[in-house]
Parts: sequence; C-alpha cells; structure tokens
Amino acid sequence: MIRHVAIVGAGFSGTLQAINLLRHDGPRATLVERAPVPGLGIAYGAAHPSHVLNVRAGNMSAFPDEPDHFVRWLAGKGIADAAGTFVPRVTYGAYLRDLLDAARQSAGSRLTVIGGAVSDVVADGNGACLCLDDGRRIAADAAVLAVGNLPPHDPPGFDPNALPASLYRNDPWAADVADALGDDDTVLIIGTGLTMVDVALMLEARGFRGRIVALSRRGLVPREHAAPAPNPDRLRERPATVASGLVASVRTKGHAVGWRQAVDELRPFTQGMWANASEAERARFLRHLRPWWDVHRHRLAPAVHARLRAMQDEGRLIVAAGKTLDFVEDAGGVAVRWRPRGADMPETLVVQRIVNCTGPQGDLSRTTEPLLRRLADRGTIRADIAHLGIDVDEAARTIARDGRANDWLYALGPMTRGAFWEIVAVPDIRTQTWSVARKLSNAHWVGGEGL
Repeated sequence: MIRHVAIVGAGFSGTLQAINLLRHDGPRATLVERAPVPGLGIAYGAAHPSHVLNVRAGNMSAFPDEPDHFVRWLAGKGIADAAGTFVPRVTYGAYLRDLLDAARQSAGSRLTVIGGAVSDVVADGNGACLCLDDGRRIAADAAVLAVGNLPPHDPPGFDPNALPASLYRNDPWAADVADALGDDDTVLIIGTGLTMVDVALMLEARGFRGRIVALSRRGLVPREHAAPAPNPDRLRERPATVASGLVASVRTKGHAVGWRQAVDELRPFTQGMWANASEAERARFLRHLRPWWDVHRHRLAPAVHARLRAMQDEGRLIVAAGKTLDFVEDAGGVAVRWRPRGADMPETLVVQRIVNCTGPQGDLSRTTEPLLRRLADRGTIRADIAHLGIDVDEAARTIARDGRANDWLYALGPMTRGAFWEIVAVPDIRTQTWSVARKLSNAHWVGGEGL
C-alpha cells in the first residue's frame, strides 16, 4: 500500500513525477529540492535568455495525454502560432514553474515541497526514509530518485587542483564563465556537443569577442533541424539490432526521405531496440556509433545553427578534433598540449580559460555526488552494465547489488539511460514519469477506493 511518495529532486523529472501522481489521483507526494527554486533543474534554471529549446514547442508538452498543453499555455501568454517554433528555455522554465505552482495550489496537503539536500535514502520497514543534511527525516512508502544529470568528469591529463580556479570552469552553467576575459583571450571548450553550443552562445551574448576553440575526440557538432515534412511511408517494423540496425535503417530510409526524417522515424523503436540488444551490441554502439548518433539525434534550432556558423565564418569559433594530453599553467594562462586526430605529433595551445563541456556523466563508480555514492557503496543501488547510470528494471525500480529490484526505491530521467537509452529528452521523460506515477497510483488504490 503506497500512501506517500518522497521524490529527490525537483527538476523536470521530479516535478513531473509529483504532478502526475496528482493527475492519477494517487498517493500524496513530497518533493525535496536543494536548489533555491524548485521546478527548473539545470536545463532551465541555468539557461541564458539566448538559449532556446532544441525541440519545437509543439512537441514539448509536459503531458503525453495532452500533446498541445505547452502550445495552449503559450497562447494563454499571448504567444500565438508557436507550435513550430523553438522558444527560449527560460520560457519553458516559466511553464514548469506555473505547472508546479498550480499543482501546489490545487493539491493542498497532497503535495509538499521542501527545500534541502538529501544525504541518504534508507529502507524503513516496508517503505523508505529520506535523511536530509540538516537532520530532518521524511518517512514515505516509496522514494523516487530524480537527480538529473551528474557533472562531467575532468578531461584526460587534467588535474583541477594544479591550476588556479580562475582558469578552469568544471560547471559550464556557472554565471561567471565569461568574467575577466578580454577580447584578445582564447577560451578552450572541451567537448563539441549541445553544451558547447550553449557556452559559446552565452560567451558571445555576454560580450566576449575573443577566440573560442572547441575540442573533442572527433570534432562532431550537432546538426541542424529541418522544416518538418510529411512522410507517407513511415517505418513500421523495429530494426533488428542496435549496432547495425540503427545505422542500416537510417542509411536505407535516408536515401528516400532524408537523414533527419529517418532518425525521427526510429523514435518509437529505439527503447525497444536497446532493451532487446545484447551487452556486446550495446558496447559496440557506445564505442563506435554513439557520437554520430548523438549529433544527428539531438539537433539545433535553425537560428542557433546559423549563429554558430557565423561565429565559425568570422574565425571566433574553431572546432577541432583531437585528444588532450596535459595542462600546464603558463604566464599567459594554460598551455594545453593536445594531439590532433590522425596526427602523430602533439601541438600546444595557450588559453586563458578552460570550460568543461564534455557532457553529463552517469558512472556511479566515479561519482562524487554524496547521495548516490552512499547508496552505491552500501549496495542499495548499482551501476548498469554499460556504466551509463543507475541500474533499473523496466518499471524503473532500482536494482540492488545482489540483483534484486527495490520495490521502495525508483529512479527516473537521464540516470536510467542504461535501461532505456532514449531517456534524456522531454518527450521520453514525460512518458516515463507518467507511467511510474500510474504504477504507484495503482498501488495506492484497491477496488476504486483509496487506501
């Protein structure tokens, strides 16, 4: 019997989990968030006004059963005909805050939001107990980990303790990422994915006119969205395997409908393909195909892509492929020794700031997040086989070290990518939170009567 669910984290995943429990007329919920403002998370709470969504507004509803919900919200704010547009992320953050505020007002005592940091979650009888840093305890029948993405690991050859803090930003969302930089300075961004794009645009928006060098192993940059187009002959069957099936399907369909449409057609099948793939197939995909898949799957709004190209054309942004070797403090900043891809001899680049944009990591064996570290060390949770995050079953129940599923402890969002792979974007997470809320709500009800 589940009467009370405690949720760790009030970013997108945690906020929707609480709201969906209410929408399913399920158990009461307590939402615990350590950030000053709940309901945003890093993606929307740290967004700069220049950052826009990477998905059109028409597919950004918070609810799978109300696909036009976000568009209707925008219309209510005086933003008409927004379905095909890429709106600012701060606008989406306001949408989530409105949803949470409305839920709190309507739910009364059924939804409680608490500020604080959860240091531990322990089994307590038939339920769970959340232990907060300040000594508070929250007893619940089930707990949900909605911790979002973990910070990136430091790049190879890098010791953050060997450099002054002013030269290195491990947090790409830090408000001071552009502070004290001059127009003659060079910023090295390690990573060339979506986070790099955000940081490059933020540096430009804050007046930085120096040079930006973005470096990754392959130098791949996210591709551009194209105008939506109808496809009368959509993919009807799931490709056989992850490693070969994804590539073969995109190549075959791409010739007929274009690679963007071919990738999008796989959306209904990718979680099933991943779930049915062997450990060896998943490993091959992650080792050889993931970078290519990511840049085609997670795309840029056309206006953002145009701004990025303009910076490259002007020589203010250089994208390079290679591997960092070591970092040494120099009179002019940091001397970064790196080897270009395909080259034998290393090169040296002197920069005045390094920003880590290698992307979120989920390896529990390397995490310094106190809560996850404690749970993993105790064996309450374990890493998935590919070390992408927390191991969960198909119902999002966490798996303990001994292989048993925890009926009292669930996990949501990007940290469950080891089980679901496609679980980092709004369309995927909204379905997951809705499904888990339905499961917990069904456990709350028997014969149509609340327990």
